[in-house]
Amino acid sequence: MMGKARIKLIGKDCHELDEVCKQIVEIAKTTGVEIKGPIPLPTRRLKVATRRTPCGDGSDTYEHWEMRIHKRLIDVAGDERTLRQIMRVRVPDNVQVKISLE
Repeated sequence: MMGKARIKLIGKDCHELDEVCKQIVEIAKTTGVEIKGPIPLPTRRLKVATRRTPCGDGSDTYEHWEMRIHKRLIDVAGDERTLRQIMRVRVPDNVQVKISLE
């Protein structure tokens, strides 16, 4: 039975994210199924500004912190065997994978 899976990858490190995407694309190419992606989605930037001195003495100096969250989207039209191989891919701890079947 042919199905369509949408794989959404979310992570802080874009290099680890691209490695997982490369493994998924290789699996899809070896099994010969249709694949679209990886499509880079907009990067979310979380910014935090904190004051350096907690007591309030001295000049107003701030430290700025930023965390970037990268996202990739891959559409795979494949059978059950292909999806099982994709689910066996080693994923680092800081990469989150969401798979939705259609």
